Amino acid sequence: MPLVDPGSTAPAFTLRDQNGQTHTLSAYAGRPVVLYFYPKDDTPGCTTETCEFRDALPAFDSSRAVVLGASILDQASKARFAAKHHVPFPLLADENNAVSDAYGVWQEKSQYGRTYWGIVRTTYLIGPDGRVVRRWDKVKVDGHAAEVLAAVKEL
Repeated sequence: MPLVDPGSTAPAFTLRDQNGQTHTLSAYAGRPVVLYFYPKDDTPGCTTETCEFRDALPAFDSSRAVVLGASILDQASKARFAAKHHVPFPLLADENNAVSDAYGVWQEKSQYGRTYWGIVRTTYLIGPDGRVVRRWDKVKVDGHAAEVLAAVKEL
């Protein structure tokens, strides 16, 4: 599926986090939602990105924004990753890649001449009304959380 463009209604989802709790987009109606998709738990880039969001969480909380990370690995993987890096926000297990596909981040990738399907690192800022405010494509992780926080504060 194509990426979801700013101004569009964000696709609904229901996913479990590292603690087995179910999260739906509709549960966060009225609040900004930062939904970042990352390729794999506990890899260098994904760890850096997640830890930047972790460290900035008090500022996101002050802005009433919810931070949610999502990748295709299972709940157990998310639990290990969250425990190892003290991640206090939900890491969502999109095990069948349905949500990643709905948001357009499940794409064909190529590395070392090998083609495969996976998540392209992408972040969505969803407004309190459930519409996509902004999308960051092919995210470079260093400083990304600060850039997203600045956009949240502009809402």
